[in-house]
Amino acid sequence: MERNFISATIITRNEARNIERCLNSLIGVTDEIIVVDSCSTDNTTEICRRYGAKVTERPFTGFGSQRQYATSLTNGRYVLSIDADEVLTEELRNSLIKLKADGFVHRGYAFNVVNFMCGKALQHSGMAPQWQTRLFDKRYAQWDLLDVGERLSFADPVKPCRLEGDLHHYRCMDFTEYEEKELRQAALKGRLLAAAGINASTPACWFRAAAAFVASHFSEAAFLDGQQGRHIAKTKFKTTLAAYRQARTINKEKQQGKS
Repeated sequence: MERNFISATIITRNEARNIERCLNSLIGVTDEIIVVDSCSTDNTTEICRRYGAKVTERPFTGFGSQRQYATSLTNGRYVLSIDADEVLTEELRNSLIKLKADGFVHRGYAFNVVNFMCGKALQHSGMAPQWQTRLFDKRYAQWDLLDVGERLSFADPVKPCRLEGDLHHYRCMDFTEYEEKELRQAALKGRLLAAAGINASTPACWFRAAAAFVASHFSEAAFLDGQQGRHIAKTKFKTTLAAYRQARTINKEKQQGKS
């Protein structure tokens, strides 16, 4: 494996409207692009192959396991993990190109990730810009296998080197798209809650949803993000309620199966 070789990994499902923007930002930065697609029904894989990406189709088994599987397919030591709806800014592209020219000296590199909703950069709502380790030496790091909330962990404590430039995360083009994405994740969270034995009563489901709304709107200052923030808080209510209802339904079905 070449020392200054960067492999990009992307996990996808029906990302035709986003993926080309992401792939364009990788040109001249990465040496290979590994795409693990979860049975897309649009032309996501066709677009990826047009850009020279190596596409593998694999049923979705959770975000953590999909990312780790994609990492296992790479040929480079250093892996750049990026989502289909994310884009390297020109400043970050230049930082990565310079890094490759100078040579890697750290096991991990972090980028400032800026979330956008309907064209607006978010500063609050639990989605304020934050540093995330997205480029790493795969010999020392791996993704945990969580269905949602997956994280990258290192065998030994690592302080990632921060690079100049931002990674832009375009979460949605409209509020409907955002809500649909969050409800899909809520279904996964519901299964996790059920597996953990959590079986909230109907009033408790509503209480937890209301608490999530209040926390988003006030503790996370969603109201300061204007219309986008209000929608995020409202969606937190809907998805929290959906997750606990899903867990309740699964547990009820288990009980019926035992009787």
